[in-house]
Amino acid sequence: MDDPYARSAEYMDILIADAWGLFAPGLVEALSGLSGETDVTVDLGAGTGRGVETICAALPDNSPVLAVEPSPTLRAVLLARAHGDAHLRARVTVSPTDALNTPLPERIRALVAMNMIGHLSPDDRRELWRRIVPRLIPGGRVILNLSPPTRPVGITRSRMASSSVGDLTYEGWASAEVAGEHRVRWHMTYLVQRAEGRPVSEVTVDYDWWVMDEAELSKELTEHGLTTRQVGHPDAGLYVAIRTGGQLRHQD
Repeated sequence: MDDPYARSAEYMDILIADAWGLFAPGLVEALSGLSGETDVTVDLGAGTGRGVETICAALPDNSPVLAVEPSPTLRAVLLARAHGDAHLRARVTVSPTDALNTPLPERIRALVAMNMIGHLSPDDRRELWRRIVPRLIPGGRVILNLSPPTRPVGITRSRMASSSVGDLTYEGWASAEVAGEHRVRWHMTYLVQRAEGRPVSEVTVDYDWWVMDEAELSKELTEHGLTTRQVGHPDAGLYVAIRTGGQLRHQD
């Protein structure tokens, strides 16, 4: 598997911590009022598990979570996080598969896809909705965020995050260029520096990201019988799509 996080995984968890301070309240809001508490919540692209912690804190203790993460490097942190907390260890199953190939439960309470939908092309997204929606219980939800840019435009290099641990400071820098009609190519740089600014290491990573805006997201999910609205802080770009009809039959 081509793992876009193989070189950057050691920095991801600390550099996304502040962002999760913005995401978490909206995710809790999106999960509120769910029925079917013994049905599975799927966290697709669970990363290092910050979303898993938020999901488990928001839902009843007997509500199971399937955390799907194909990157071995990110999954190592996810599994350690789940194992290190007795409440998570009892209810979180970690799957080493990807969005389109993971075995899905018969009934899905909610699908959470934070910071990952841009990894999927429009065709892949359509296949994902085809697999997921028939398994959603009535009132079940798809919860995801749209990261900027939501249109294919260039992004000037800027510092996205910074965190200090001991004597070292970790920084994430990013720029993007247009790579197609619905796609940008991110150029990421991860810097480690001593307190006085002396460099310790530098890692660069490039990867493609499929972009879409709110209207495109709503159109895709409406075609599958879901009603979409924004939740949480506007800067989080977080959306919840709710299934209002009866449960459909699935074939895979």
